[in-house]
Amino acid sequence: MTTAIGAAVRSLGEDFLAEAFGRSFKHWSQAAAGLRGLFTWDDLNDLVARHRLDAPRLRLFRDGEQVPPYEYLHTSVTKRSEVRHRVEPSGLHRQIADGASLVLDAVDKLHPGVQDLAEALERHFRTDVQANLYASWHPTEAFGIHWDDHDVVVVQLEGAKRWNLYGATRTDPLRLDVESPVKPEGPPIAEVVLQAGDMLYLPRGWWHAVAATEGRSLHLTCGLTPATGHHLLLWLAGQLLHSPTLRAGVPTVAGPAQRTAYAEQLRKEVSAALHPHIVSEFAASLDARDPGRPAPSLPYTGDIPADPTLVLALTTARAAIESADHAVVLRAAGHEWTFHHRVRPALEALVSGTRLTFSDLAERSSLTIEQVAGLATELVSKDAAAVSHPR
Repeated sequence: MTTAIGAAVRSLGEDFLAEAFGRSFKHWSQAAAGLRGLFTWDDLNDLVARHRLDAPRLRLFRDGEQVPPYEYLHTSVTKRSEVRHRVEPSGLHRQIADGASLVLDAVDKLHPGVQDLAEALERHFRTDVQANLYASWHPTEAFGIHWDDHDVVVVQLEGAKRWNLYGATRTDPLRLDVESPVKPEGPPIAEVVLQAGDMLYLPRGWWHAVAATEGRSLHLTCGLTPATGHHLLLWLAGQLLHSPTLRAGVPTVAGPAQRTAYAEQLRKEVSAALHPHIVSEFAASLDARDPGRPAPSLPYTGDIPADPTLVLALTTARAAIESADHAVVLRAAGHEWTFHHRVRPALEALVSGTRLTFSDLAERSSLTIEQVAGLATELVSKDAAAVSHPR
């Protein structure tokens, strides 16, 4: 499945980033054909049966309205006075038979294969990704016409779904915005029918309405967390705290001349900080600080043993490496390390998402197993990596 995920993500390559990303929709026919078995109905049954999926993690929608959770959840109180909810299968079946569609948020936190897909997208787009699952049984619109506050990559797993696309009525809208997008009028500007194995990209703010064409449908919607100019300016303000002007109190009770002088000095310093490479520096900072998906390395709580069969994997998909004076620098999970240049091949493999045994790492880096164990201990101690036994 790793190969199929890689093939699907490669479809979102340089041409797409240059021509459509952030601007228009894009439909890829059968680009994700290898992902049809990534998540199945049996997987959905297993997650619902084994996990506590309280609303709004698991939701049902019908005709644009959310079905009240009490229609399909059973509530109980434990001896520790904790209120718990579990899915009642008969109620779930009844609501679905009456036309409801099912939504399961953040399924990448519950399913290893979907997590692999989300991490591959994070590595490609350099942003956080959450994958939600949508299951439909009827040719009705569960949500009606709506828009999302993030770009989405849709992977159709089973069945078919019709997407009516209406475009955007406000450029790059935000969930917390100064005004709301106006609902579009008239017919859709495009109609796309996704078959199993197809992918679709929609920019943030594009209005759309979705319905299964016939029979059952299963698809993943992978939401890309946007990094906006607002976020860049907030980050820049933190970078400028060395400036006495930014640390000084704003002269709100001073006279006009002092207020004007302060504003002019502030403008000069912020303008100088907005140099041509500021976006690259901001992007590098986001990658370096991304915590990823930290995982424990139990039973090991201190030094990792020098076991050649142990597997090491980074826990952030946005780690980055660069060369520096016959050395290589790794930035991950808010930390930075400098290694001898001979370690670079091993680090490149880890940064690409490859899980490597200590034996493989030693061979790629000319390190001993003991040195690899020391490297693993350091990365695990900073929540940048995790070790496990072979799957």
